[in-house]
Amino acid sequence: MTSHPIPLLGLKPLPEREATPIRGELREAAQQFEAILLRQMLASARSTDFGGNDLFGSQSEATFREMRDERFAELTAKSGQLGFADAIEKQLARFLPEGTD
Repeated sequence: MTSHPIPLLGLKPLPEREATPIRGELREAAQQFEAILLRQMLASARSTDFGGNDLFGSQSEATFREMRDERFAELTAKSGQLGFADAIEKQLARFLPEGTD
């Protein structure tokens, strides 16, 4: 497998001596990134005001909603339903030395 630099981003393949992360760690990092992206999307969607009043509107409800969104994002990222983590992992795996699968 031959890796080529991505000229637009200025990224270059890691030399073999620097490539210590294994494929499993790369997968986990990609899933974590997808979860962060999902949390940001949920937070942005929730910040939209449609002019209605919250039924309960307390700080504890907001904290619970944030925790629920965080867990939802983690589970969705690990399930692979959206495919962001897979795409990120495939793109970054090109820069790992051969034999780190």
